[in-house]
Amino acid sequence: MKNQTQRSVTLTNITGRTGSVSGILVRPADAKALLVLAHGAGAGMNHSFMSDLTASLSTEGVGTLRFQFPYMEDGGKRPDSPKLATATIVAAVQWALNEMSDLPLFAGGKSFGGRMTTTAAALGMIPAVKGIVCFGFPLHQAKEPSIDRAAHLKDVEVPILLLQGTRDALADLPLMTKVARAHPLAKMHVVEGADHSFAVLKRSGRTTADVITELSRETGAFCHGLG
Repeated sequence: MKNQTQRSVTLTNITGRTGSVSGILVRPADAKALLVLAHGAGAGMNHSFMSDLTASLSTEGVGTLRFQFPYMEDGGKRPDSPKLATATIVAAVQWALNEMSDLPLFAGGKSFGGRMTTTAAALGMIPAVKGIVCFGFPLHQAKEPSIDRAAHLKDVEVPILLLQGTRDALADLPLMTKVARAHPLAKMHVVEGADHSFAVLKRSGRTTADVITELSRETGAFCHGLG
């Protein structure tokens, strides 16, 4: 894509880890915000959803720093502990603060990445971010509706954008709505027909590209409104 720069970065100084993790910075020429973007539990930063989303966000004036969690960097399958995952998010945010200090900073992620980002915020680990964006917050296990995983959100002191699909098996929509309404700084945008991966059925008349455009548009409005 024209009018943007993309480069590989290396994130170091991760508490609890010996060694670094990889990252990719995408900055459009007209960037007005930077989003530190964590991947989900089952796929890394190079998954098509992550790369397509960052490209679409770029058209909205939102730069991104996406990165690998240590287990993904090392070729593992089991997600890192919350302690190590949040430490990695802190390292990514610190890199962004050091290298992209001219842009308002946001953080978030897909599923597990979003939940770990809100966890880091709730613990006061990333005070510099102006807001958090969760692409499919994993509220509970499939067929086990609960709001226990959202208990920490009450301690997040910055605005949160929750982007949730109506067919998300890991986030019962009425429960997710209840969670969003309970947080004075939370906003939820519902993506009609999307599942947890933001895939839509053919009969919906929409494509995954349509959904990603919707996600990036909402994210851009959120970031620019706070930046």
